Amino acid sequence: MVNHRTIGRRRTHLSAEDLAALRENLHEQRLFRREQLCRLAGPAGSRAEERREQQAAAQIEVRVQLAASARMVLADVEEALRRMDQGTYGTCHLCRQVIALDRLTIVPQARYCARCQQVKEAVR
Repeated sequence: MVNHRTIGRRRTHLSAEDLAALRENLHEQRLFRREQLCRLAGPAGSRAEERREQQAAAQIEVRVQLAASARMVLADVEEALRRMDQGTYGTCHLCRQVIALDRLTIVPQARYCARCQQVKEAVR
């Protein structure tokens, strides 16, 4: 199980409290994304609203994009929870170094350390 992180050159403990807080954050994100997908997939409030929505192609496209984004984030959150259960949470998928707690606090589903994430984004 990964239980250390790197800050500068010094390694510190990723405490049980840190993991519990990160797990709670992931569970909250999962619940939010599931609710968001239900709202986006559900019917509009009334038939008049539904007709207006059908006529507005831009609104439909926004809903499609929001749903796709929500599904992607939900999958990332669920994968992070699996990594947590498997004891591999907090390790960068590229360099295999420990992901900093500060980064995990901001993006608890992060698969990459900040440096590798920047490299990945620069390659795109």
